[in-house]
Amino acid sequence: VQLVESGGGLVQPGGSLRLSCAASGFTFGRYAMSWHRQAPGKERELVALISSTGGTTNYADSVKGRFRISRDNAKNTVYLQMNYLKPEDTAVYYCVAQFLVQSFWGQGTQVTVSS
Repeated sequence: VQLVESGGGLVQPGGSLRLSCAASGFTFGRYAMSWHRQAPGKERELVALISSTGGTTNYADSVKGRFRISRDNAKNTVYLQMNYLKPEDTAVYYCVAQFLVQSFWGQGTQVTVSS
């Protein structure tokens, strides 16, 4: 099983980034996918979740209206479009696959929002 995140980096406040997570080694279309993040000194938090079919999405209040999660089951990939980024969005972002009690985590990608 592999979840490989990409697309992180340094961006100025107000800017945008698009994270991608390429999945392999499991039946991607059966799994709900989510993005979590962890900032230095803070607990890990759920940012966004998308159902296995993509029909349902949920977002943390802190990112509603700015972030959008999507998936392409034909490409085994989930995305997180992040707009109007703020310094408080700085964190390591993790891709997670979940089906019933089973979950897989990626290695994370760093997002830094700073001028």
